[in-house]
Amino acid sequence: QVQLVESGGGLVQPGGSLRLSCAASGFTFSSYVMNWYRQALGKERELVASITPLRDVTTYADSVKGRFTISRVNAKNTVYLQMDSLKPEDTAVYYCNAIHISNYWGQGTQVTVSS
Repeated sequence: QVQLVESGGGLVQPGGSLRLSCAASGFTFSSYVMNWYRQALGKERELVASITPLRDVTTYADSVKGRFTISRVNAKNTVYLQMDSLKPEDTAVYYCNAIHISNYWGQGTQVTVSS
């Protein structure tokens, strides 16, 4: 059974940091591109960050470049999103996504940036 389980979301003040984790199981994690998406209320889901299975090549949305860092530990079947210098506009549900032969999604974790 394929599972992607996100954790680490919550409420943080502007300028603060959070680290999201996504634990994967049921598929060959090391073969998959791993992505973090987010969806704010009333907006479309957008790709935030991506990391390849080999050489860990990363890409970021312009809106988070320099503030967010995606990483993965294949031995733990886990992908992370370190979010620093958070802004109110980063408030959204954050989703973990795995894509290769198949396309898998987690259930999402809420991130709220507010004073």
